[in-house]
Order: sequence, then structure tokens, then C-alpha cells
Amino acid sequence: MNPLQDKIARLIRQDVQSMHAYAVQDAAGMVKLDAMENPHRLSPALQAELGRRLGAVALNRYPGARIDELRQALARYVPLPQGCALMLGNGSDELISLIAMACDVPGASILAPLPGFVMYAMSAQLQGLKFIGVDLTPDFELDESAMLAAIAQHQPSIVYLAYPNNPTANLWDDAAIDRIIQAAPGLVVIDEAYQPFSSRSYLDRLARHPHVLLMRTLSKFGLAGVRLGYMMGAKALVAEIDKVRPPYNVSVLNAEAALFALEHADVYATQAVDLREQRARLLRELAALPGVTPWPSDANMILVRVPDAHATFEGMKRHGVLVKNVSKMHPLLAGCLRLTVGTADENTRMLTALRAAL
Repeated sequence: MNPLQDKIARLIRQDVQSMHAYAVQDAAGMVKLDAMENPHRLSPALQAELGRRLGAVALNRYPGARIDELRQALARYVPLPQGCALMLGNGSDELISLIAMACDVPGASILAPLPGFVMYAMSAQLQGLKFIGVDLTPDFELDESAMLAAIAQHQPSIVYLAYPNNPTANLWDDAAIDRIIQAAPGLVVIDEAYQPFSSRSYLDRLARHPHVLLMRTLSKFGLAGVRLGYMMGAKALVAEIDKVRPPYNVSVLNAEAALFALEHADVYATQAVDLREQRARLLRELAALPGVTPWPSDANMILVRVPDAHATFEGMKRHGVLVKNVSKMHPLLAGCLRLTVGTADENTRMLTALRAAL
């Protein structure tokens, strides 16, 4: 063992050494439909206007009052329920980590349905908390009785409920969610990352439950490259979690880009309408393909089951279309691919590649 390997073995946590870094697929030259990004770009006129705004930002100064203006703009855009506060994160990923950090008391644990967003379990592991995964039903609905039993047994500090879920893209039954919230002894985090494409939101019920936090992100709104998430909840609760947030976690460039986007929210709303229409088209055409089973979606992605996920994924790549092979993420996802909803042209190319790969 060389000196560096010896230091790594002694100094880096064993569980970290056994982990794999988050992998981003190489999309060069491909139709990129693997990461639930908004495929639409700003018009040249808006690009030029944004460029002028960003060029005038005082990069020599730490983020200051402009961050407060962004928080206020988001509170108006949502709109923020009375009695609630809003905090910002460098994407939802940072907020998930901060919640785990703030709740890291002896015996703390995190519970979430599986398959689900990988960062819930990862945040638990990195913070040294126990993670309890509860399998969904075979049709990707909440197993309410299993969830309630796990809550009663483990008394988790945090319960995550993605609304809609990733990678299954579906919304769960509201009555079941309400019963889980009532049973939870700790915090419940409703993750609405895909809210621009969803038919329902938890926002109007947020103020009823002071132990519930609601997370959203501007990534699916259309700013995946800006890395900006936000979380809402009772003022006293948000104030405690905000104490572990690093100072200046949102850059002045990110804040200015987000403010610009909110000023042009109508443009992004039009893009969301287009993507919802394209989602409906994809669901129709996927359902007509022999051997393909699509699941209902309230997000900008569609989960499909195919006869051979690996062969289909590789075949689509050979035809220049990149999607996500989730078939090995969880036993319930056997044979499944996750398809991002793209532009009309991208979706046509995806369907052509899928037919050829099948």
C-alpha cells in the first residue's frame, strides 16, 4: 500500500470508501432525455437581457440583500402561506442534507418509500442516521399499512414523501398521505420537485401541520443549471434548520438568474404547458407499443417497463437517444426505463429509437 492509499484507508470513513460517486451519463451528441430537465431554452432576446443582468452583478462582493429579494420574490410567486417561512438551498440536495444535519440527535432515523429519490437515503448515510425504506406496492402506490407499521416501530425523525415520486412519476393518495402525516412523530417533508407538471400540490394544506416541510426546486421549472431549491414550513421550524445552512450558499449569479426567471414566469409557464401536452402524447403512443407498459405520470418523466431494459437502453443509445435505465435501482423497477419528456422533435426521435431498440 502506497502512502496515499494508507492515508485514505485510515482517514476516510469506511462507508464512504465503499460508496460510488453520483454518476452523470455522457450525453455528448445525444438527445438528452435522462435527467428530467426542461428542454426549452430562452429566446435570443431574453438570453441577451439575462446576459446584461448577470454582467452587472457585483462578483467582488459576497451575496447580500439580493438574496433576501429572491426569497421575497419566491414567497410572492408560491404564494407562501401565512405563518410560514421560506429558506433557500443550493438545489434541493443541499436542503435534504441540511435537514438531516439539523435532526442528527442520538437515535435519529429517516424513513421513505422505495423506490424513491436516492438523496434521502444518501443524506442519512452521510450524516450517520439510520435509513428505513418501505417498499411501494407493485403498481407503485404507497403501501399505507407498511408505512404506518414502520413509523410505529422505528419512530423516525424524518419521513420523506415525494409528490410526485421519482422515478415512478406518480402522485400518491392524499388520504393516505394525511394519515401518515398524522402518525409521524417527527418531521414530514413533502418533496414537490416536479410541481410545475403536477395536477395537485400540498401547499394549501401546509399551514395545518407545523411539523410538515414543503420542498420545491427551480430545476424542473427550467433552471437546472442554476441549482436553486427552496423549502417552506412553520417559521419556528424553518428558523432552526436555517441555522445549519452555510453562509452565502446561494451565489449572486444564481440569485440574479432566478430573479430574472421569476420576472418572466409566464414564459416558463408556457413551457410547462407544452411539456404536459407532450407528456400526454407520449403516454398515448407508448401505450400503443407492443411489450411496453407506461405508468401514469404527474411529472416531466414517464416510467415504462420493457421486455429487456438493458438491451433497449443500449439500443436507444445507438440511435442517439439517452434515457435512464433504472431497472437495477430496486426490485420493483425490474425491466424499467425512465424517459424524460422533451420537445416535440426530441420525443419523436425518442419514440423512433425506442421502436427500433425493441
